Amino acid sequence: MTTAILAIDQGTTNSKAVLVATTGEILSRGASPVGLSLPQPGWVEQSPERIWASVQEAISTCLANGPTVEILGIAISNQRESVTIWDAETGKPLGPVISWQCRRSAPACAELNAAGHSATVQALTGLPIDPMFPGPKMKWLLDRAPAGRPVRLGTIDSWLIHCLTDGAIHACDASNAARSQLYDLTRQVWSDDLCDLFGVPEAALPQVRDSAALFGETRNVSGLADGIPIAAAIGDSHAALFGHGAFNPGDGKVTFGTGSSIMTTLPRFIAPELGITTTIAWSIDGKPTYAFEGNILVSAAALPWMVEILGLPDVQALVDLAATAAPSGPGFVPAFVGLGAPHWHADARALFSGITFNTTRAQMARAVTDSMAFQVHDVFKAMSAQSPTPLGRLYADGGPSQNTFLMQCVADTLGHELFQCDAPEASALGAAYLAGLSLGIWSDLAVISALPRARTALAPRPNDAGERLQVWQDAIFRSTVPTTSTMGE
Repeated sequence: MTTAILAIDQGTTNSKAVLVATTGEILSRGASPVGLSLPQPGWVEQSPERIWASVQEAISTCLANGPTVEILGIAISNQRESVTIWDAETGKPLGPVISWQCRRSAPACAELNAAGHSATVQALTGLPIDPMFPGPKMKWLLDRAPAGRPVRLGTIDSWLIHCLTDGAIHACDASNAARSQLYDLTRQVWSDDLCDLFGVPEAALPQVRDSAALFGETRNVSGLADGIPIAAAIGDSHAALFGHGAFNPGDGKVTFGTGSSIMTTLPRFIAPELGITTTIAWSIDGKPTYAFEGNILVSAAALPWMVEILGLPDVQALVDLAATAAPSGPGFVPAFVGLGAPHWHADARALFSGITFNTTRAQMARAVTDSMAFQVHDVFKAMSAQSPTPLGRLYADGGPSQNTFLMQCVADTLGHELFQCDAPEASALGAAYLAGLSLGIWSDLAVISALPRARTALAPRPNDAGERLQVWQDAIFRSTVPTTSTMGE
């Protein structure tokens, strides 16, 4: 009988399940939507029960679509920075999942920043005090939980481990702990000082384990036998980096989607500056691998918006139009919800700049597609300025990475070879590889590096990226100038 690892990739919009053979090949896939709730402007939450149900549905579809296999272990990849709370005795949720997108903790973050805590928090965690991160969200959940009940708090990996083990295990992996803003990255422990600062009791937090580790065994899970080891857990962006085999310092990846996540592997912990963050990429045998990361808030999400503005049939038509654009077009900044890394300007606004009577539809389309590459360029520029090693092999994943024109623009803008990967399941594969290490299926990183992967190398071509970047930088400046009004003066 074929043996395989069942990888769960729990994302913001969908839960996916992928069967990965011990040869590294994907045998089958399944997916189920999750759903989002927007109870107030800026608030984004999900149902913990629905997340678990969607995972079970994805597993059921995956197993039905694939061959009969012996499942050797389960791996978890999960959306990061989203947190929830549940009763330690009954296992029942005591609140929603507060999404990484949610801004409800903005007032608390503003107070902490105003009180001068930013430098200390960033030195310990590699993260700025921002509503994206879980610390203040956990306090919000605690304040609204029933008084007198023992509670558990956790990121989505810990919630799934709780569900898969029927409540027997409360644990998370080091990569997810590193995004909590409560974890001391250098000492690799929950920080008493940070827990006190954010008002979160350490007793409610999960035990932190390696990314490749035993997290318990399945119990009372529909469609799965009892006793299957949960052999890995890791945040989805970290999992994609691992899945690409970006094991050498300087290797990196760009995940393109609604927004973008950019990561480069580091030789050691380096406190971040210039608008990026430092995180634990993964932990194996008690040894963390660190990475720089930059989060772009709006990337490919600007493409369908521009499709509608120009009256085009679809995104491919927009890309085809952009490819025909003459040089010297306008600039476009997709700051629909402010700017993320490396600018971190919450009040920036989306705009076109430099439009004249000679500006064509194709040039406007190109300005929008170029904005994806230019934002990546700005993050990598900040990373390169702080990295002790030069940029190495660079991989791209996510839906837009399958478009060669868009990825060639990234390679041209960076002046660096880019590997376009035919791997929409990069996160699931990375988690599966870690489980394979934990279970002894693959002996080391060299063996994982040799597993089959479909890639296309895109070398940078002679281009006018320098001129386009000058237009971009001017547009960034204009997007961050405070809005003033002289009407009535």
